[in-house]
Amino acid sequence: MVETDLVQVVDLENICFSKGGWTIEQFHYELLENPFSYLLVFEENQTIIGYIDWWITYEQAQLANIAVCPTNRKQGVGQQLLNKALQEAIEEECENMTLEVRISNKRAIQFYEKNGFITVNTRKNYYKDGENAYLMIKPLGGL
Repeated sequence: MVETDLVQVVDLENICFSKGGWTIEQFHYELLENPFSYLLVFEENQTIIGYIDWWITYEQAQLANIAVCPTNRKQGVGQQLLNKALQEAIEEECENMTLEVRISNKRAIQFYEKNGFITVNTRKNYYKDGENAYLMIKPLGGL
């Protein structure tokens, strides 16, 4: 991801997350100021159809954000993005990767479970609208 991608990324964020997604300022911070973040986009014909943001802090990886355009889902885009993040986390010898996901987002939960994530806790009122989130974790091995 580069700075000129941010408008397309935020447009996609708003399409994918109707309950309040990230702002351009949040993505700008992730891209240019957060020393722990890694951001990638997936493009098709110069159009961004997916993106991922994850953090690596020492031996821990955190999936911060992932999205795929609804018309491009079930084509392996999300899987390729997640695989890249997991690969990087393993190469950095992270012990695990964690994420939070809305408890109502059944499709995402199934995707994460298929990729070896397990639900370990519930974060109460995690989202701005008061919805709870599941905390999920995938062991990676680390050192």
